[in-house]
Amino acid sequence: MVWKVIGGLLLLWLVVGVVGVVLKGLFWLAVVGGVLFVATALIGYASDRKKLGETKRLGSR
Repeated sequence: MVWKVIGGLLLLWLVVGVVGVVLKGLFWLAVVGGVLFVATALIGYASDRKKLGETKRLGSR
C-alpha cells in the first residue's frame, strides 16, 4: 500500500515537473514570437513609410 502511494506521488511530481517545463518553454516561445512580431511590424512600417516618401517626391516633380 505504501509503495503504491509513493509510486503515485512520484508519478504526480513527474507530471507536474514536465508540465512546468513545457509551460515555461511555451511562455518564452510566446515572448520571442511577440518580440519578432513587433520587430517585423516596425520594419514593415518603416519600409512602407520610405516608399510613401519616394511617392511624394515623385509626385511633386
